[in-house]
Amino acid sequence: MRHARRRVVRRVTRLAAVGGLLLGGAMVAQAAMASETPAASGRPLSSAGPAAGPGAALMARLGTARTAGSWIGADGHAVVAVTDSAAAREVRRAGAEAKVVRHSMDQLKSATGALRSAPRVAGTAWFVDYRTNRVVVQADRTVSPGDWSRMTEVASGIGDFVHMERTQGAFTPRLNGAQPILSTGGRCSAGFNVTDGRSDFILTAGHCGPAGSIWFDGSQGDRQLGTTVRSTFPGNDFSLVRYSSGTAGAGADVVVVGGGKGVRITGAADPVVGQRVFRSGSTSGLHDGQVTALNATVNYPEGTVTGLVQTDVCAEPGDSGGPLFSNGIALGVTSGGSGDCTTGGATFFQPVTKAMSALGVRLIVSGQQAGGAPNGAAASAAPPAVGTQGAVAPSSASPGSAAPVTGAAEGRTLLTRLTDGRNVGPGLLVIAGSLIALVATRWIRAEQDRKAYRRHYSAMWG
Repeated sequence: MRHARRRVVRRVTRLAAVGGLLLGGAMVAQAAMASETPAASGRPLSSAGPAAGPGAALMARLGTARTAGSWIGADGHAVVAVTDSAAAREVRRAGAEAKVVRHSMDQLKSATGALRSAPRVAGTAWFVDYRTNRVVVQADRTVSPGDWSRMTEVASGIGDFVHMERTQGAFTPRLNGAQPILSTGGRCSAGFNVTDGRSDFILTAGHCGPAGSIWFDGSQGDRQLGTTVRSTFPGNDFSLVRYSSGTAGAGADVVVVGGGKGVRITGAADPVVGQRVFRSGSTSGLHDGQVTALNATVNYPEGTVTGLVQTDVCAEPGDSGGPLFSNGIALGVTSGGSGDCTTGGATFFQPVTKAMSALGVRLIVSGQQAGGAPNGAAASAAPPAVGTQGAVAPSSASPGSAAPVTGAAEGRTLLTRLTDGRNVGPGLLVIAGSLIALVATRWIRAEQDRKAYRRHYSAMWG
């Protein structure tokens, strides 16, 4: 009976070892095939300048001494703030709505320059509110009464169009695409997939980690995703994470919005005040709101960041780096803010066009969207023309066209995960372990046979 049990154990061990060899070989073969970069086809999308929509075009023509910003009205038409009646007539002739205001963009920018020259106070932020024609200075709950008093004096010296207000919560980066990515520094969210033509990267927030930070897939936590190769924070807030495999893989043009769903990204642009936007993050999922200001300045405890997009969309720790988009157009990556998705608050975003320009990269979009590449093959794309950003009313804007999410951990079988194209190393380990098991089984069997022979020999000869 004991010998029969041993024979069964040996057979099971051998079968497991042989199965391991086959599985390891499949993992390595699959990885070898997946490592071949598919040829990019299709022509890149056309690149445009920073102007966004008819409002920006009118401002450029009239000049900053006669205008004071533009935004999207509730009906989707452009509204331009002007300082004289002649400029107002020109705006109306162009088909936009004119609003006559007291202070020009030159005056408003001069005010923000004076604030920037004052002693820095962590926990404060300021932006130009185009619709009210004033500069708004905000202070969170961490700002002391003494610092608040000194900032109020600075504002009073600039003019009565500088408005001071207290806010709830604290201005902090949202550290801790929306897929979760992990490093020793904490958890962030993937933003958009970009390329320099040689390697693929994740564009995310700069405060998530300095150059050299190693990132792991947050959905599994045990697979190295990539390494930060460039990072800028403070001043700006963006970074590049190079994929360990060199390629972003299938679904690189899709951002996750939760529930196994995604939105296809077709281009990049600069947002417009009043535009309805959507933000996705690994902590709080998908939320929407409106752009409230451009070129905002935030004094985080870690440093000052300028040139940000301000919105009333909520965000929470862990949402940092996540994508901001509207109608399938990439707009920014999450930087920080105040409040949460229970009480609300303000959130700031690094403009994606500025980050891509500084880093020398382009969005990865589907080949079909990039000019008719067959079968949706991946292709690189520069930011498209941005004049369409004000073409729809905020109430009718949507995240973009739905797209399947590929490569996510949800719903993946064990076999699918084991034969993932990025598992060359694990595959080789499985093969090595299986070979060791086979050799050990053979050795154990040989030792058992020798012992049995000695027992038999002793019994025969006493």
